[in-house]
Amino acid sequence: MRFYPAGLDALLVELANLDETLALFDSLQQTPVAGVQEIVPAARTLLVSFRPGAISREALAAQIAARDLTGKVRQAGKLIEIPVHYNGEDLDDVARELGISVKEVIARHTGSDYDVAFCGFAPGFAYLSGGAGFVVPRRSTPRTRIPAGAVALAGGFSGVYPQASPGGWQIIGVTPLKMWDLAREEPALFQPGYRVRFCDAGPLPAGGLSVTVAERLPVSEVTQDYLEIIAPGLQTLLQDLGRPGRAGEGVSASGAMDRSALRAANRAVGNAPGTGGLEVLMGGLSLTCRGHAVVAITGAQVPVEVRTASGHCLQLALYAPFSLHDGDQLTLGAPTAGLRSYLAVRGGFAVTPVLGSLSTDTLAQVGPAPLAAGDRLGLQHTAGGPAVSLDEQPAFAMPHRDEVITLDVIMGPRSDWFTPAAQALLTQQTWQVTPQSNRIGIRLAGEQALERAIQGELPSEGTVVGALQVPPSGQPVLFLADHPLTGGYPVIGVVAPYHIDLAGQIPVNARIRFNPLSAFEPVLPASSDEIEKK
Repeated sequence: MRFYPAGLDALLVELANLDETLALFDSLQQTPVAGVQEIVPAARTLLVSFRPGAISREALAAQIAARDLTGKVRQAGKLIEIPVHYNGEDLDDVARELGISVKEVIARHTGSDYDVAFCGFAPGFAYLSGGAGFVVPRRSTPRTRIPAGAVALAGGFSGVYPQASPGGWQIIGVTPLKMWDLAREEPALFQPGYRVRFCDAGPLPAGGLSVTVAERLPVSEVTQDYLEIIAPGLQTLLQDLGRPGRAGEGVSASGAMDRSALRAANRAVGNAPGTGGLEVLMGGLSLTCRGHAVVAITGAQVPVEVRTASGHCLQLALYAPFSLHDGDQLTLGAPTAGLRSYLAVRGGFAVTPVLGSLSTDTLAQVGPAPLAAGDRLGLQHTAGGPAVSLDEQPAFAMPHRDEVITLDVIMGPRSDWFTPAAQALLTQQTWQVTPQSNRIGIRLAGEQALERAIQGELPSEGTVVGALQVPPSGQPVLFLADHPLTGGYPVIGVVAPYHIDLAGQIPVNARIRFNPLSAFEPVLPASSDEIEKK
């Protein structure tokens, strides 16, 4: 085993092959290590997230290194049959790559069962191993959109896209079955350990496959008191602290981009810190109160105006509770610093959680829909409860678009995939935040691109919030709350957890400088003497 740092609270464990990886994953599931919070398995790695206060990185590596992986065999799981229309755009190219006929590709793909090795990339997306044993490269240029139900190959894996999304896998067919459906008791059709058998469903029907479009569900259960959305601004989402612990289904934690601001807003109105609130991107939210509510606004520096039912105009302070009465209209202006504002209401919103959370994951498309004009957000009133807080303050100074923001970074886990000059360049030059940035990640542009030392293809492996993933362009992407669980490009460094909230507030056109906390080094397991001393 090899161990690499993936930030201050995660460890990337590299093994020789998929069998060893799955054996270690099963071992850690059956006999957990105290302090480990979540494990994301991949082709040859495990990404292990842990609590640094409970166990050190070196002690964790020592416990993992001691695991016996010999003779570990997974029990055969449930068999799922998948009908496939083999009409994929890349089917001919795959046949040429493998040096066999299209007919033989289909015969071999349907001739052996696949195993669900692990899940990632998107909810319901499973990496299927074994089967035909095909090994094909990803497309040199990824498609901007692969349809839901596409059956595809990449590396030594087969997979089925659960939703329309960008991707670089080679498409060989399509299935009408839903890989991810929140109406099912188990939303993901595939679970780790299941077996999958592909069946030839013949030619595609003349009219194509019928696509079921889910109806937009009401965002709230309207009660006597509610907030009515007049205008949602650029984007207003419900967010809480997310849904951690669902990596096995391919679901990331998501949650508020600036958690300190959400917590402060909730404390200001007397809620539990993790209560769901509204995350408002670049202001523009306008709403009317029907009934009575106590609310607070935190985060970005925005003007907040309330026009009362009697026509008076009030300018309200941030980080402080205030009452809205029936007919009052609240409006958030454009931010002068920062990017995202948070609105909390005493008692919280009467919204049905999705997989245990109110958070909207924009990549996975899990959670309530973005707010739209006319939506009514019911309020939950609680008897008694904690007192409102009158002394809340921002956790940091909100960044401006004309300044350079410094973020601490831990080098690794794949710094050595880049030249020494590129590793130095990451921290020596500034990187501009581009307009293509969103909740998934900040896309950065630097005067000089980062040059790789290793040009081969990196098998998909787990990624963390704050990861600086570098695609072939050499321009990094800083992963944020809605990032994919796994990625196929090397991560040169990871932003320190205490700077993630700050990263979520950096506006477009601002510049970022990365401050390395130390040089890149693999993690060495602690000796028994070192562990005893601690």
